[in-house]
Amino acid sequence: MEVAEDPDQMVVQEYPPFVRIYKSGRVERLKGNDVVPASVDSSSAVSSKDVAISGDVSARLFLPNNNDADPSEEKKKKKLPVLLYVHGGGFVIETPFSPAYHAYVGSLAAAAGVVAVSVHYRRAPEHPLPAAYDDAWTALAWVASHADGAGPEPWLADHADCTKVFLAGDSAGGNIVHDLLLRAGEGGIAGGIAAHPPVGAVLVHPYFWGARPTHAPPGADPTALWPGMEKFWKFVCPNTTGEDDPRTNPHAGGPAGFASLAGKRVLVCLAEKDFLTVWGRMYCDALGSGGYYKGTVEMLESEGEGHVFHLFNPECQKAKEMMSRVVDFINRDD
Repeated sequence: MEVAEDPDQMVVQEYPPFVRIYKSGRVERLKGNDVVPASVDSSSAVSSKDVAISGDVSARLFLPNNNDADPSEEKKKKKLPVLLYVHGGGFVIETPFSPAYHAYVGSLAAAAGVVAVSVHYRRAPEHPLPAAYDDAWTALAWVASHADGAGPEPWLADHADCTKVFLAGDSAGGNIVHDLLLRAGEGGIAGGIAAHPPVGAVLVHPYFWGARPTHAPPGADPTALWPGMEKFWKFVCPNTTGEDDPRTNPHAGGPAGFASLAGKRVLVCLAEKDFLTVWGRMYCDALGSGGYYKGTVEMLESEGEGHVFHLFNPECQKAKEMMSRVVDFINRDD
């Protein structure tokens, strides 16, 4: 007698190193599952806590305890800029509670002196795109609702200047940040700061592809990865039109897509050995040389480094250089 196979053990789809799907519908994430609790970091003097925003959308907040070091009334009255951070992971893995993201966003909050809002969005495949885009927008609108000391969250109402908001994200998070800039530029921001769109955005090793590369990193052939990238993109975004989808290929929208981006300045951080770098360079070229984006465009390329290297080796010299550049970008006077 044949023994029927257990559908909960039968793999029907697999996208290493991200996810495995079983016949029963069970989703197994292959990495990014570890979590660390919110806490007070004694070394950086940054407190963190988790908050519910709306429905399935939540966030981990980071607040530098600067007031403890300077008890002056003037210091206590000073409100901090807000950084809305969107994590990477191919739209499938990782969370703001992952050790690497908790450590990085906390370090960035301390170094830049910002209240950071690290967004926990719904992930594919259970929630295919555009769920992550919509959730990030919901989080941005929630931040906006705290303008002028209003809103339900005391850390934002009491300590944050919600008229000075920056966006940042890496890999898939960088892709989502681009979508947020488009929405903010086209329709304004819901909530209390409609007159104050994001000041700027940092896209770290952003997940873009689709436009045929005109030049590639040394020794790399991005077009050779085309079939796998197209298959994975359809997995996370079933309603896609393919390589001409402006959500992954900003060039598909033509000049108007770049002209409507919100913000005064954009910093794009790239890594020399990252196969996505070719599209990151093209993105910078389109924003800068085309003259369509109304703000300024900056690019930092880390030589000899790979995709999201700063998360895995935050103490290396290139990661420290990138952190310094991001901090300067946020703290620069307009």
